[in-house]
Amino acid sequence: MDHRLFFVLGDFLANLAVGAIVGLICWAIVSPSWNMWIAMFAMMPVGTVVGLILFFPIGIKLGAMEVMVPLMFSGELSGMVVGMGAAMAVLTPGQAALLGAASGMAAIFFVWAANTLLRGVTREARER
Repeated sequence: MDHRLFFVLGDFLANLAVGAIVGLICWAIVSPSWNMWIAMFAMMPVGTVVGLILFFPIGIKLGAMEVMVPLMFSGELSGMVVGMGAAMAVLTPGQAALLGAASGMAAIFFVWAANTLLRGVTREARER
């Protein structure tokens, strides 16, 4: 993953925005009359598709391979969390967007941590 400030800030803001947008979409679809498990499984692909669609304009600026998986994962996680939350209680649009944005941030933190752990020590890092 890139460590330039432009990319890091763009990556965090993109995942935050995707999470908030997915949260609002799930809020518009799911109501407390839904079963929470059905809502979770129904909103998971919705969030993934929204993340995939928003990947195209964001990927132009930040790079295709660097943002596709985090954005789709952020959308998926946000859809699941907000879908379940909206099925359990009445949420305001602000609460849904905030919950989705928090899920997007959790997803990008997970992706960055997993990437760091899986990458291990590289040859370039040993030479420094």
